[in-house]
Amino acid sequence: MTSVPVEISNFFLAMQAGRSGAEALEACFAPDAVYEEPFTGQTRTHAGRAAIMRAMALGWEMPMLDTRIELHQVHVDGAEVRVSWTCHSPSIPGGRGSGLNRFTFADGLITRLVTTLEET
Repeated sequence: MTSVPVEISNFFLAMQAGRSGAEALEACFAPDAVYEEPFTGQTRTHAGRAAIMRAMALGWEMPMLDTRIELHQVHVDGAEVRVSWTCHSPSIPGGRGSGLNRFTFADGLITRLVTTLEET
């Protein structure tokens, strides 16, 4: 695995912390960042830091117990970083789910994050 950029480490550590990591998670995003995610069963786009944090907060309503995110491959290509991951938690059907995050950065902040889930 490629060395993990500190911005990626900070993002995933804040994600694993849940609600208590909200401030650190918010600080990872540029004010006008865009986040695309499939967690409601359809792809949704959230524009701006406040909208992204509202989307993240939906996940905190049903806390993920004992969450651990395992990073598999990290590929850095200029301002884009692709990370394949597996989330382990007894709160997920089957105990785990996998996906890919595509991050775009500017000045150390996420400007775009696209999350896709691996089909099981």
